[in-house]
Amino acid sequence: MQTDAQLIRAARRDPDALGELYRRHAVGVHAWLRVRTSPTTASELTAETFAQAALSLRRFRDQADGSAAPWLYGIARNLLRRSLERDRIETAARRRLGMPVAAHDVELERVEEHDRAERLAPALAAALDTLPVDQRRALELRVVDELPYERVASDLDCTETAARLRVMRALGSLSRLLKGAPS
Repeated sequence: MQTDAQLIRAARRDPDALGELYRRHAVGVHAWLRVRTSPTTASELTAETFAQAALSLRRFRDQADGSAAPWLYGIARNLLRRSLERDRIETAARRRLGMPVAAHDVELERVEEHDRAERLAPALAAALDTLPVDQRRALELRVVDELPYERVASDLDCTETAARLRVMRALGSLSRLLKGAPS
């Protein structure tokens, strides 16, 4: 059985290795986050933890005898800290403005999302055009068609792990490409 460090080295060229790392640690990372935040936020931060890990495989330094756990939990901790700080700032701003402090003011969020989507649409279309065909198709099946990864893999004739990696890579590419886009 390979160590996490060996999987990380292999994951630089083999998506299945990253999938194995995910299988080993996702439940633990999610549980750790779940104790510290809401179920929805924990799920989002778990996904983001592994997306960040995938994007920074070359920065991994084996400091725990082959285990990636300290590295992954460090990424999760940093993401959680940023998320909590963002929530704290938003709550303080709402209080100062006399707005409802509820964590999720659904109607306001819907309006803001619609407005953001309209401003982002041209940049998003251009960014989507730059994605490799396999990544774009995986992203469309998962995000637009809302298919489960099992079905995405079946439609793309690949493993579920490969489908997850294609979606993750597409999201990472879009994130980098849209950093300067109007939001």
